[in-house]
Amino acid sequence: MEYIYSAMLLHSAGKKVTPDALSKVLKAAGISADSSRIKALVASLENVNIEEAIKSAAFAAPAAASGGAPTPAKAAVAQVEEEKEEEEEVSEEEAVSGLGALFG
Repeated sequence: MEYIYSAMLLHSAGKKVTPDALSKVLKAAGISADSSRIKALVASLENVNIEEAIKSAAFAAPAAASGGAPTPAKAAVAQVEEEKEEEEEVSEEEAVSGLGALFG
C-alpha cells in the first residue's frame, strides 16, 4: 500500500511518478524501498490517467461500504499485498495486469 500511496502523493503534488521520486518519498516515510516493486509500479502507471482512476474509485466506494461485491481496487490491493509477501521480481507485463485493475 505504501507504494501506491507514494505514487498518489507525488501525483497530487504535481510531480512525475518516477522510480527515483518514489524511492525518496518512501525513504522519507522510513520505509525500505524494494526497487523491483517500484519499477513494476511505475511501469504499470505509465499509461494510466490517475485522475480518471480516482474518480472511478470514488464511485465504487459506496458499493463496497454497503457490502456489495469486491471492487477491482480491493482485488488489486490484495494482489499487491500477496506480491509483497512473495518477495520475487515481477515482469513488467504481470505488473501492468495486477495494478491496472486499481487504476482503470
